[in-house]
Amino acid sequence: MSATEILLIAVILVLIFGGRKLPELMNGIGKSVREFKAGKEGKDQ
Repeated sequence: MSATEILLIAVILVLIFGGRKLPELMNGIGKSVREFKAGKEGKDQ
């Protein structure tokens, strides 16, 4: 993914969710990714 694509996605997210909701949304996504990785590692062992 290039920097231009990431910037475009960020702008779209700000337009859709607004600046106030964005940190909360990113926090939720980060938690989900961490839980997914932890679950994936647990199944491999």
